[in-house]
Amino acid sequence: MRRAWAICKKELQLYFYSPIAYVAFAFYFLISGYFFSMNFLSSQVVDVRMLTGNAMVIYLFVIPLLTMRLVSDEFRQGTDELLLTSPAGIGEIIIGKYMSAFIVQVMLIIGSLLYPFIMSRYGDLDQPVLWMSTLSMLLIGITMMAVGLFASSLSSHQMVAGIAGFCLLLLLWMIDWLGETLGGSAGEWIAQFSIVGRTANFDKGIFDLADFLFFIMFTIVFVMLSIQVVERKRWR
Repeated sequence: MRRAWAICKKELQLYFYSPIAYVAFAFYFLISGYFFSMNFLSSQVVDVRMLTGNAMVIYLFVIPLLTMRLVSDEFRQGTDELLLTSPAGIGEIIIGKYMSAFIVQVMLIIGSLLYPFIMSRYGDLDQPVLWMSTLSMLLIGITMMAVGLFASSLSSHQMVAGIAGFCLLLLLWMIDWLGETLGGSAGEWIAQFSIVGRTANFDKGIFDLADFLFFIMFTIVFVMLSIQVVERKRWR
């Protein structure tokens, strides 16, 4: 775990040496601030749930930007051979990279708490809804980060990895719509894998253990897939 943490610290440094991270952060807070001004300041309705839906839409564009270089940059620069022959195992490398993405996601969430703070000046916030909605933003964010990490492991070109990450996230986003379109038992079965639908209880202020575990398992699956992809490239 010490090696994974060392890789995490290195990746965090690279995040903030790169202009892409600043562009992604600026885009996130610019668009979320715009949505906030349009939805809240115009209506004066104290409801934090509007922030959750807005953030999830912005994640579709921001998270591929933040994750596209995590693994693909190593392949592009040829430094993957140094990593793969280092004392750290592939699992530690990928976990370390994911930990850095996780920390960046937490930073986005902390920054987003500015909006509920502004809302609290105009009325009382529903505390269970506030914190469960914040948890849902975190869960869906770290899940998307894992998908973006997996997409980054598929190509040595950052833009290709970013586009692949966006397409995968968009597909996951549309599962709920696809389930409704199909209807019947098939639609219900597909809807179980909707990352959007799984946030419904959290946005009501209800902690649902099944939904929580869904996000955790979904994240673990994509991190493990990333490890497997890099492992295969190691033996080519």
